[in-house]
Amino acid sequence: MVRWRDAAGAYRQETIGAADDAIEADGEATFSFAQADRRARALVEERRADAKAAKDGPAPTVKSAAEAYVEAYEARQRAANGGSLGRRAARGQLTRHVLGDEIADVRLHELTRDALRGWRRRLAERGLAVATVRRICNDFRAALNAAAEAHHSRLPAAFPLEVKAGLAAMEQGYSPVAREAQVLPDADVRRIIAAAWEVDREGGWEGDLARLVVVLAATGARFSQVTRMTVGDVQAAQLRLMVPTSRKGKGQKAAKIGVPVGEDIIGVLRPAVSGRVGGAILLERWRHKQVAPTQWERVGRGPWGYSAEFSGPWKEITARAELPAGVVPYALRHSSIVRGLRQMLPVRLVAALHDTSSAMIEAHYSAFIVSALDELAAKAVVPLVAAPASVSPLKAIK
Repeated sequence: MVRWRDAAGAYRQETIGAADDAIEADGEATFSFAQADRRARALVEERRADAKAAKDGPAPTVKSAAEAYVEAYEARQRAANGGSLGRRAARGQLTRHVLGDEIADVRLHELTRDALRGWRRRLAERGLAVATVRRICNDFRAALNAAAEAHHSRLPAAFPLEVKAGLAAMEQGYSPVAREAQVLPDADVRRIIAAAWEVDREGGWEGDLARLVVVLAATGARFSQVTRMTVGDVQAAQLRLMVPTSRKGKGQKAAKIGVPVGEDIIGVLRPAVSGRVGGAILLERWRHKQVAPTQWERVGRGPWGYSAEFSGPWKEITARAELPAGVVPYALRHSSIVRGLRQMLPVRLVAALHDTSSAMIEAHYSAFIVSALDELAAKAVVPLVAAPASVSPLKAIK
């Protein structure tokens, strides 16, 4: 029997097993003194942890942590996108792979690295791609870390370490190198822009679709960045576009990045800035409302929302440009980065212009860096070995 004092000072006791000199101790039902001592100490720790976790209500579980994270995530998305939620990736992934798994019912103070490793192993066994497994684990880790912050007084001090160790990457075979098929030559980028204007005219976009494609190609920025640009971000006199930095990461970053562009890009954007206030969103599109089963009417203009709104028109554009169906809009970013590297721009400058780090450029585009440096280094090659003297035999005089 083990007896202990709880947080309120009251005594508690619990039977842990039997002590019998005639039966060999097995550490489960019958204990030696040393086994009983270990079991008693472990039991007291468990009971105190249970009481600590339940002192302000039911003990938080993996399920409650995942649900709270999804609610907070979606609230941030609505705040950042004017009330629009758009895609529900975090909710779908966590609902399918966490809330639908046996780990959902585990109380957080009882969650161990072994339980998390078992969950991750089951996740990998479902045949998901390595990159998908990592994205799901990132969402799950964020949910557990948020719960650790919210319930720090109710959880063991080692909880964050258990989460970190349990969700550490185990899979192999992931290559961070960008797909070469997604790095397009300048001729293909021009064909995409030309096709965008054709699709724009035929679809009655009034330039909204084509201008979006032009800005993506000219800046190499992410869709979520260019759709937040304002009219004031077009600095025509300086031939520069000010691109808002991404919301990725936690460190302090500049609010916007100046990206040099040509007069042709400024010319394309002039209709979108003429007569508009500087704080207005630069890239807009018409919004429609369905008034009949096959009839829609315009209800006003507004900014682009999520990238899913662009996926349909993009497929038409790539088909019109006679490019492979697998080419994604991110190919414009890949191409812009590689274009800078091939022009011998410093890696740090290329990274800064594209709102990323030098480490990420080196990891994903190392092959193109090596190629560019080879061309640069070749200019320093000079002949070092003198050519051998030319010796011509004399003809014999008869």
